[in-house]
Amino acid sequence: MPQEDLSKLKIDKSAKKSVTTSRRKKPFIIAAGVILMILGAVLYRLGVIAPTNTVDVTTVSMVYPAQSLSVLNASGYIVAQRKAAVASKITGRLTALLVEEGNRVQKGQILARMENADVAAVKGQFTANLANARAMLKQAAVERDNLAQEHDRYQGLIAGGYIAQSDYDMIHTRYLRSLEAVKAAQAAVESATAALSGAEANLDYTLIRAPFDGVVLTKNADVGDIVTPLGASSTSKAAVVTLADMDSLQVEVDVSETSITLIKVGQPCDIQLDALSNKRFRGAVHAIVPTVDRAKATVLVKVRFLDKDARMLPDMSAKVSFLSRELKSEELQARLAVSQSALIRVKEKNIVYLLSDNKVRETDVTIGGQLGDLQEVTAGLKPGDRVVLKPKGLKDGAKIKVAER
Repeated sequence: MPQEDLSKLKIDKSAKKSVTTSRRKKPFIIAAGVILMILGAVLYRLGVIAPTNTVDVTTVSMVYPAQSLSVLNASGYIVAQRKAAVASKITGRLTALLVEEGNRVQKGQILARMENADVAAVKGQFTANLANARAMLKQAAVERDNLAQEHDRYQGLIAGGYIAQSDYDMIHTRYLRSLEAVKAAQAAVESATAALSGAEANLDYTLIRAPFDGVVLTKNADVGDIVTPLGASSTSKAAVVTLADMDSLQVEVDVSETSITLIKVGQPCDIQLDALSNKRFRGAVHAIVPTVDRAKATVLVKVRFLDKDARMLPDMSAKVSFLSRELKSEELQARLAVSQSALIRVKEKNIVYLLSDNKVRETDVTIGGQLGDLQEVTAGLKPGDRVVLKPKGLKDGAKIKVAER
């Protein structure tokens, strides 16, 4: 027992060696940590390393001043207020079609011809009848003039008692009959003239003319088709072409019945066509149709164009902004604008932070007027640039991360 207790009092040399080694390494670890901290601080000040900021961004874009004046927006389509499916008044076969889609035509211009041999023959017959009637009128007039002279001579003879009363009565009767014959001949001429006018009208019906100035939208028939005003069979056509008066183009939009009180006739509008997105058109409310569509709870509003463009076509989609006031001439062009919250004022300068890869670049800009919650930019930016919203605290060249929406 005493010997075992003494053995426990021996010193473990391996443990002593480990403690000594740990004490020797500790100063080196502390020194390395201090050096790394100093190096990190220097790199941070030099901008080599920096924390990443999460920011919201916005895009610089072209906007129209009308956007800040809009009290209501609506979508619709261009509709020709004067449109016609041009057809013949008589039934016949189409022999010539003189226009194509897109052709501009004048009022009275011949668009197509129908077969007219029978109608032309009838016209020739009535022309001959009129010539005959006029000849008969001349013959009756000559007979009347001859009898008038003889009647005057007999009046002198009866007054002197040189002829019998019966002879005078006979010549007087013949004279009266000649007067009536002239009247009958004149009536025959008038009748023949009317008949000829009817034949000419029927012949003209075989020439299909434009009822007004316009543009051909569609061809509904072709040469050889039977054209009838009633479209009585599946093989016949009721119309030859469809015309639209381009001067009558208006935008028709549906406005919610709860918002119709915001609109009045004559109210200025800004019109944007999807097909001509780089241009805006001035307009005005032409009419508010006094009928509500029950199914959609909307009221039809017609907006007329104050500015026209030859590229406008019926059925183009359009967006209409109903404005609080009429636009000035300088407000018709698009302006470069950015959100006001992207601007900060530094040393009498207007600054934005422009995104470049994953960093921001401090950029001076020149500003113009306000456009609602946007600010016009006249220099320093271009459409499509992305800038930081609420950039307070950022520095030029700072790393950023765009916040996910």
